[in-house]
Amino acid sequence: MSQGEGGAHGSHEPIRTEEPDVEYLKHQVMALVGLLSRKGVVPYQEFLHEVHRLEGIDHREGARVVAHAWSDPGYKERLLLDAVAATAELGIEIKGYDRLEVVENTPAVHHVVVCTTCSCVPSPLSGSTPDWYKSTAYRSRVVGEPRAVLREFGLELPAEVDVKVVDTDARRRCMVLPLRPAGAEGLSEAQLTTLVTQESLFGVGVAKGPVGG
Repeated sequence: MSQGEGGAHGSHEPIRTEEPDVEYLKHQVMALVGLLSRKGVVPYQEFLHEVHRLEGIDHREGARVVAHAWSDPGYKERLLLDAVAATAELGIEIKGYDRLEVVENTPAVHHVVVCTTCSCVPSPLSGSTPDWYKSTAYRSRVVGEPRAVLREFGLELPAEVDVKVVDTDARRRCMVLPLRPAGAEGLSEAQLTTLVTQESLFGVGVAKGPVGG
């Protein structure tokens, strides 16, 4: 875990958070799939199976873990101590890497996650990897100037909040336990899950406030 408090540099490549050109990407992907299918490298049905599998991956399981941790202090303690065992309590299987770490955001400390060597994420919890997370701009800038990067995501943190960057790798993944928003007291766990955004699980965003809260 490393810490960075740098400000914005004179010139840099911005983090692109807007949606990609879906139609263009679809055309390129289908052209590649057609080529691989004709050559017998990847059968079309196998491609469809993988697409359907990926479409079912989102951040709902991560949101469920967060909501349970917000509701149960004992569970939160176990989650921060041994995330693999704690997620298994909720029937979520984590495998494929050596360690899963969950770091807690508080009013005094804000964590943001990056993988500077590749773009590894705990996908069973955080969902499919966002395009911005895979971008060179994000991976190269967030360690040195985290506040500037967070500002590009629309997140302006008070000066007194300590920003810590967690750099992961292929064998160690990390998820942020976002700060529970004000006004969420008394909500059920199901209601709390709706407040957890994918961005908040990476630390580039925060949980949504409840409607009317």
